[in-house]
Amino acid sequence: TLVELVMTSTLIGILASIALPKGAQMMDHLRVRQAAHEVWAALSLGRSAAIHRAGYTRVIIDETGGSIHLRHATDTLRRWPVGAAHGVTLRASRDTLTFAPTGLGHGASNTTIVVSRGRRADTLVVSRLGRVRASWQ
Repeated sequence: TLVELVMTSTLIGILASIALPKGAQMMDHLRVRQAAHEVWAALSLGRSAAIHRAGYTRVIIDETGGSIHLRHATDTLRRWPVGAAHGVTLRASRDTLTFAPTGLGHGASNTTIVVSRGRRADTLVVSRLGRVRASWQ
């Protein structure tokens, strides 16, 4: 009947108004976490490339483009379009991290990288020793 249809539609509307914001928060959480893992992989690969190639390797964080570039000498080894792929923004305390052939960070103190989307943010910290530590929220 018409009354049952109206009641069902109202109930569905109420449930949707409760579930949709939670779903959006969950999507932000998943996107940020996946992007943070890609940033972690880029940093780890940069350190490994420096050790393997026995030379200085740079990890360049492009905040405006939302991407990460891995360079050894004049060669670009890899590019990660993290911002475009996951809809996140990147903020870093430094735009370039350099790893020495020993795998240690070269010429800098700790570097902080924040990956965010909406109200969600994850933080990665690279120590002078070249180790990556994450603060998952």
